[in-house]
Parts: sequence; structure tokens; C-alpha cells
Amino acid sequence: MARPRIKDVARRAGVSEKTVSNVINDYAHVSERTRTAVREAIDELGYRVNLAGRHLRRGRTGIIALVVPELDIPYFADLAALIITEAERNAMTVLVHQTREDRRRELAALEGFGSDFADGLILSPLTLTGTDLRDRPGAPPTVLLGERVRPGQADHVAIDNERAAREATVHLLELGRRRIRVVGGREGTEPGTAEVRSAGHRAALEAAGLPWDPAVLLRVENFRALDGALAVRRLLEAGEQPDGLLCLNDQLALGAMRELHDRGLRVPEDVAVVGFDDVEGGRFSVPSLTTVAPDKHAVARVALELLMVRIAERDARTAGAPPRERVVAHRLLVRESTAGAGSRA
Repeated sequence: MARPRIKDVARRAGVSEKTVSNVINDYAHVSERTRTAVREAIDELGYRVNLAGRHLRRGRTGIIALVVPELDIPYFADLAALIITEAERNAMTVLVHQTREDRRRELAALEGFGSDFADGLILSPLTLTGTDLRDRPGAPPTVLLGERVRPGQADHVAIDNERAAREATVHLLELGRRRIRVVGGREGTEPGTAEVRSAGHRAALEAAGLPWDPAVLLRVENFRALDGALAVRRLLEAGEQPDGLLCLNDQLALGAMRELHDRGLRVPEDVAVVGFDDVEGGRFSVPSLTTVAPDKHAVARVALELLMVRIAERDARTAGAPPRERVVAHRLLVRESTAGAGSRA
């Protein structure tokens, strides 16, 4: 049986092909009666919009690339699902690629993978430099996520990570915690997420008149639960016992809490724990995890909005606006890993 075409829908609904096209594209000037008739005809015939043809007429592929470090990190898995949903609303398909923190893969993505198969790129980089981001002739429209970027290099979407870390640290300080360690913390001149959050922790201590010691930063090889557990194990085996942990993602926090449990330390009574990202595992852990929750829906929505504008500017061959910075909301969700810890000031 031949696939139904737009003229078949027009004949069934008793309207012109142009009217069918207007309904498909959701133009406002079509009457509700006509719109209903066309939609009923579409359903009866099983008509499907030829998105490939539509994109080709516009000089597009209808595909955008989402490039993240690791898909099995829950935060990136959550974000990928939300971006796919937003892309579908724009009749776009998402190709997901993971870089495993490999600089060559990030550069390949930034250069469009050496082809024109993607109309645009949403990229969360970990190794790229400012020079990489500036020198990109012929590269696809790009929106960057996270903190591995300096202002003015490309459209960029993130939460205020320094402020978020300050707020999380203040929460621990208000509980009377003074021996706070930062799991995954780093110092450095490059504005990575770990560096920015570590700077926020330091700012909170200094604002409270407390001394800063870089030794509070517990470096990790990766940002997984095992790395959080190993960081806490090394700390305890060195004879130190913190009374608070600021973990720079929830995976680190979950691993840290497991190690504390195995060592006979209670959360939050002995050690209060805060994470970042609000992943599902933290909501169901025992105790449930206090965490900084970025508005992931907003990150996905704003990233798609920025990218679609850049794609349209490229299609129109207009110069476009300077790179845009968008900061989305976050909030501290206080759960059992700090709630009820009491003040020990």
C-alpha cells in the first residue's frame, strides 16, 4: 500500500494542500474546525510528516549532536534524556556521543566530526582550552555546558557553581561543622567545575572568618562512587576524621557515605554529607542525600533555544549576536544526610 501523501490528506479533509501544510506547521490563522478536520484525516490515513524532506529543503540534516564525558554518570544520563525531549519538540533528532575525557574526541566533536551530518552541537567539555574554542573555522553552531569555558568563547549554559558551593558550605557551617573536606576538590587556573566549586567552598570559609587550607581538597581520579569511597578511606586511614563532607557530585557522596557506614561512622550524626546534581540514587539512599539540585530541565531547554537560534542565524547567513551566557537556577535540597544533624558549634 502506498504511503499517504499530503494531497491525500487534503482530499480527505476537503481542503487545499496549503491548508494541510499550515495545520502541520501549527499556523495560528487556521480555524479550529478546519484544523480538526485535517487532524482527523491525518489520523485516518496514517499520514506521517516527511521530516527528512523538510530538513533537506532548508539545507539541514535535522540532527544535532550531544557530546558529554560519560553517559553512565547519572547527571549526564538525566541531561541527555531532557535534551532529547526538547529536541523532539523542535522536530530534531539527537545523536549522543561520549568523549571519556579524551581531548581528541572533544576536538573532533568541536570540528563537527569532519562532516556536515549535524546541524549543531551541544558540548560538555573537560579538556578544551580557550584557543580551541576560538579557532574553529567552519565549525557547526555550538552551545557549551559546564564550566570548562571562559566567557565570550561560545554560547554557554550553566548554574552558578561558585554560589552553589558557597551555599552548601554555609549549610554545613550552620550545623557547627568545622572539619569539612571537599571530595573531588581541585585548585587551578582553568575554570573547571571542580575548581569553581572548590573556590566557592573557600569563599564561604573566608566569609565566616575561618582559615583556608588546600589540604581540605581531596582529589579523585574520577567522579564515581568508588572514587568517593576511596577518598574517604585514605582520609580515615591517615588518622583524620572530618565532621562534614562537601562532595562535588552525588556519585562521590554516595560512595563516601558507604565508606563511612563500613567504618562505623554515622551520617549525619558523626559526618554530615552534601552532594551535587540531585540524581535519583541520592533520593533513595539511606540516609537520603542532601544535594545541590541544578534545574536540569532549564539547562536542556535553554541550550536547545540557544542552539536553534544559532542554526537559524547560520541558515540566514547573518552575523549573529556575540556569545550568550545563560545562568540557570539551582537550589539546596536538605535531606537526611544533614537534616537532624544538630548544631555542634
